[in-house]
Amino acid sequence: MRKQPLKSVIAMHLKEHASIYLFIIVLFLMGVIFGAIVVNSLNFNQKQDLYYYLMQFFGQVSKGQFASASDMFQQSYFHNLQYIGFMWVLGISIIGLPLILILLFLKGIVVGFTVGFLVNQMGWQGFLLSFASVMPQNFVVVPAFIIMGAVSVSFSLKMVRNQFMKRMHEPIFPMIIRYTLIMLAISASLIVSAGLEAYISPVIMKQVVQLINNK
Repeated sequence: MRKQPLKSVIAMHLKEHASIYLFIIVLFLMGVIFGAIVVNSLNFNQKQDLYYYLMQFFGQVSKGQFASASDMFQQSYFHNLQYIGFMWVLGISIIGLPLILILLFLKGIVVGFTVGFLVNQMGWQGFLLSFASVMPQNFVVVPAFIIMGAVSVSFSLKMVRNQFMKRMHEPIFPMIIRYTLIMLAISASLIVSAGLEAYISPVIMKQVVQLINNK
């Protein structure tokens, strides 16, 4: 039996699960919007406290006082890996389906709140800072989480069908192998995001902070 090219396998996967991907993306975007709205619900004192700590952090950034790149790399990678691993476990557990959706929504809230707060407090300068500090790694992390979320939801639904619909029986072991291989591929992609966060973002942030301070 001839193996299908990877491109056609991916295209088939996306076509088969298009509705799940659409739902996951909309859910994530709703989280981003909700996170941005939460910023406006903070009272003046809360905003001032957050802004004070933020300015202290950016003051350290302008002086190049970062944690070591290797520490940042490890922290970023293992934090995101735990997220992906938790989604994998929730997909297998069947009952974890709602929790997968909650995790994706929360990720959206974090991104939305971070960008929203910086823009709310600092205008276009805040947008530049958010682009430098949040965006580089999230160009990899967000698609990775969306793919893992969609695959976990799809796997969970298949497990439910196998459990409760006799006609929809499919061998479980090959399904778990495929599911695990996708999780491992996504975990490998997180090395790129951790590298961006540890080695690229600090350099961009330092340049942006210095640019703002010189204005």
